[in-house]
Amino acid sequence: METKVNLIPIHVMGKQYMVPDTLTVMKAMEYAGYQLTRGCGCRGGICGACGIAFRLPDSYKIEVGLACQAMAQPGMYLAVLPFFPNKRGIHDLNKVKAAVDTFKALYPEVFKCVSCNTCTKSCPMSIEVMDYINAVIRGDIVQAAELSFDCVMCGLCTSRCPAEISHANVAILARRLYGSQITPRAEHLAKQVEQVKAGKFNEGLDQLKKADVNKLKELYKAREAEPDNTPDEWAPKSNDYL
Repeated sequence: METKVNLIPIHVMGKQYMVPDTLTVMKAMEYAGYQLTRGCGCRGGICGACGIAFRLPDSYKIEVGLACQAMAQPGMYLAVLPFFPNKRGIHDLNKVKAAVDTFKALYPEVFKCVSCNTCTKSCPMSIEVMDYINAVIRGDIVQAAELSFDCVMCGLCTSRCPAEISHANVAILARRLYGSQITPRAEHLAKQVEQVKAGKFNEGLDQLKKADVNKLKELYKAREAEPDNTPDEWAPKSNDYL
């Protein structure tokens, strides 16, 4: 029995196409004949490369989202924004301090924020964008880094910001400052890096390079690993994927 496909009209860059109502915008565009070689990225909502802006019938609002996540809707008028220009404050991470003055020098527009929260409403990752910008203004680098952790650099927040802040680049600076100057150093990691440099693991790596596929499978299955708490019904039925 064939499944009936329900087609709906969408408008891409001003031209109407009839597409199935079960597709994301990205898949709908490909169904309509577009060959996406840029602005398609990971297709999983991670890379932020496929920004779109659209309107829906009987709504005055301009909506934004990612083409790989947003579903095609009847009467949708959309435009692709695969890259939104962002200002990047050039800096040497070894010469700047984890302080509010660094942001004043590199991104002074941050301090024009009017707390309208449009950036947060535009974020496809549901990040509290306004909150991390306010954290930067207060000089709270730690909170800014933590709140912005899931940013995918799509730039949709900047596209709607009346202060024209490059939120994603501000966030990256906060996380770099946090990682390089605030987070305690991992002593065990430094020790292991020294062991790598000293060649402690060279012999084992050479053996792995020379091993055949069957030996690699054997070593993989015998490796030291954390207990598997996966429910039985979720567990793989064979090791064919190894």
